[in-house]
Amino acid sequence: MEKIEAALNKQSKALISGLEIHDQIDSTNRYLVEQARHQVASGYVCFAEQQTAGKGRRGREWVSPFGSNIYLSIGWQFPQGGYAAIAGLSLAVGVTVIRALREQHIHEVGLKWPNDIMCQGKKLGGILIEVSGESDGPCSVVIGIGLNLFLPKSKAQNITQAWTDITQITGQRPARNALAGTLLNHILPVIAGFETVGIKAYLDEWRRYDCLKGLPATLFIAQQSITGIVEGVNDDGLLLLKRDNGTVQAFASGEVSFSGVNP
Repeated sequence: MEKIEAALNKQSKALISGLEIHDQIDSTNRYLVEQARHQVASGYVCFAEQQTAGKGRRGREWVSPFGSNIYLSIGWQFPQGGYAAIAGLSLAVGVTVIRALREQHIHEVGLKWPNDIMCQGKKLGGILIEVSGESDGPCSVVIGIGLNLFLPKSKAQNITQAWTDITQITGQRPARNALAGTLLNHILPVIAGFETVGIKAYLDEWRRYDCLKGLPATLFIAQQSITGIVEGVNDDGLLLLKRDNGTVQAFASGEVSFSGVNP
């Protein structure tokens, strides 16, 4: 914990209300969702060395070997505006992760709508945001981030999509504590100010990192699949998909598959 704290700047330290590191936990997100029921203060941070039931979108397992990667969740209370006030938060968090990686000299990274961290068409990390509370009033948010630093192939046999890790990208294992602190330095101020500035403050930067735009893709929503060319995101952070008939539709949710890779 001391090494993570040493990497934090003054602003981040002021925004953290508590910091826990677990040797093993079922899920850092699930843990903070439970804590949120007791109105834990904004800025509660939870890391784990290993998750036994880490999850991604659509209930997928997040492979989480011990002591190799970053498994991080942050709890935050949004007192005003309800769900509408935090629309697009996962995109803004994606921007902060890219900023942190670039500060650590990891540049060949991009974003796949709505919440994947990518490198050369392979998944490097993901963001999972869980919201509870009132749709038009106070709500609690848990922001989960999983980032592959070193993922042994023997532990990744059950992963069904192309993946990579920072060790493969850079040729060396990164300093995990320094990267953890850098992530918090970038993420916490953005979360703290998001209810005021919203997604529009981050859209231009998100678009620079967009690795889907211009590609043929299939969007999966429940049992429905919709194909087209990705036209980027609109000013609300919704995915724009150009259909075969030339019309462009906006989508608020779904899983995107491109280049024949399953979502």
